[in-house]
Amino acid sequence: MDYTIRIGGEAGQGVQTVGDTLSKVFARAGYHVFTHQDYESRVRGGHNFYQIRLADQPISASLDSVDILVAFDSASILLHGGEISGSGLIIYDSAALTQSLEKPDVLPHLFDVPFSKLATEQAGNKIMANSVAVGAVMGMLGRKSGTQSAALLDIASGIIREAFLPKGEDVAAANVKAVMAGHLFAMNQCENCAFSLAPNAPGKMLISGVEAIAIGALASGCRFYAAYPMTPSTGIMNYLAARESEHHVVVEQAEDEIAAINMALGASFAGVRAMTGTSGGGFALMVEGLSLAGMTETPVVIALGQRPGPATGLPTRTEQGDLQFALYSAHGEFPRLVFAPGTPEQAFHLTNKAFDLAEKYQIPAIIIFDQYLADTCWTYDLLDMKRYVHTDYRLRGETFSSLQDYRRHALTESGISPLGIPGEGRHLVVTDSDEHDEEGHIIEDAALRIKMVDKRLFKKMPQLQQEIAPPVLFGPSDAEIVIAGWGSTLGIMQEAVASFSAETKIAVLHFSELYPFPFTEKFDYLSLLKNAKQTICVEQNATGQFARLLRAETGYAFTDNINRYDGRPFTRESLTGEIRAKIGRL
Repeated sequence: MDYTIRIGGEAGQGVQTVGDTLSKVFARAGYHVFTHQDYESRVRGGHNFYQIRLADQPISASLDSVDILVAFDSASILLHGGEISGSGLIIYDSAALTQSLEKPDVLPHLFDVPFSKLATEQAGNKIMANSVAVGAVMGMLGRKSGTQSAALLDIASGIIREAFLPKGEDVAAANVKAVMAGHLFAMNQCENCAFSLAPNAPGKMLISGVEAIAIGALASGCRFYAAYPMTPSTGIMNYLAARESEHHVVVEQAEDEIAAINMALGASFAGVRAMTGTSGGGFALMVEGLSLAGMTETPVVIALGQRPGPATGLPTRTEQGDLQFALYSAHGEFPRLVFAPGTPEQAFHLTNKAFDLAEKYQIPAIIIFDQYLADTCWTYDLLDMKRYVHTDYRLRGETFSSLQDYRRHALTESGISPLGIPGEGRHLVVTDSDEHDEEGHIIEDAALRIKMVDKRLFKKMPQLQQEIAPPVLFGPSDAEIVIAGWGSTLGIMQEAVASFSAETKIAVLHFSELYPFPFTEKFDYLSLLKNAKQTICVEQNATGQFARLLRAETGYAFTDNINRYDGRPFTRESLTGEIRAKIGRL
């Protein structure tokens, strides 16, 4: 079982609501789910779609071929009708369409469901047409699977009640009726429905990339988050703000990104784990604050959500175009961490690692992701908590007071100075954005300047290097073809490469910890690349930023590159085609 459902319509027609509801239903029914969204940067109008893939085996990418298209407008049928699979169907409400559908390739796949009429008759209000659509999809999928269909309907009714109870019992009950009406109509009328559901399994957790980053922050003890809303990082702020009381975290919407990072630095200096998040344009404003963190050795975590630039670019599209920006922005020389998760599970663990190492080494840590990872939802049984760490590296209370001498920037053998909390001991906590002495006071001394740079940079970097995990190999260690990438391309590369496993020795090499760049001591990935006949770097940017980074750090150049920079993510079919074209040249 492996089906793709695409919900299309204009912004404001409830596309995301239907997509979110169906995704939760399938996940709670125990199916593997993968979703992604495509939407324009406007509140109303413009074409959007929400795509759900459900299967009885683990999945990690979207497909081009669509089995059920839920069309809330004519444009959805005209744009996506050609992507319907051979047995696929398009469900729509003919009374709501404004354009003719007289297209030979579309007509055999049409299934007219009167969303508004059923909503009015059964629930009393046509505004509940989206709930009818939810029920209709489940009826289509479950027509040949009675037990599974009934289970889906029960789960959907529960989810609908959860969503609408805050608006009143009457509203919740009416929406449940609308779901049932759509389900019954599809079960009775969809004679061409050939779908068959696998047996239900224990429910799974459904989680997106931004939710995983937010949960990782909470689990790591984040108690202050400041940001200015900017797609695709806003979801982190929304998630944390909704849980302020429950987790005792303060969330502040700042007036701009300059204020946001400085608030986070102030909170961190005062003794709590702090974080900020933004996109490229906002990160540009944060750069001076990033250098301030470097000079004052103040731990802070920054979530950098990439989107196509320059300037405002394509605000709601995806790209991996800010890697060089994250690596080299800010003035002066100081260490930083740059992590790029490829899945929500990696996002959770790397956020946790970012908080831990930022405080341990008193440096800024950047979690770089993109809109694709931010919005995609994956299913898991549970997140692996064996790798979770939470160590308090700060001097507190009596431990701080009992020190005979406290110098915030003491020159130590490790380069890591004691980190006290203002007000928790008898010592004065001082730091300065100018170059400073061990006590934190401004200096102009040349010899001491050298010692401070050595302390912040050269003493910390070798230790940081040892903390970095190597890339992960999926496939044979003697692969003849290696497909490499970083960040959000992981799942797509894995599924695309699986298509070639019977033809040749092929593997995926994925990097998620990018700076400091991983040594080869833990895993000699350079020998793997050099011994392969062909190596292909897959990136969602125009200039191959990761390929340049790897060459600068190791001297190795990939034999080929696949770059996409139209603002849309790869699908399994599109990347498979690109790889086949490159392999064909061997």
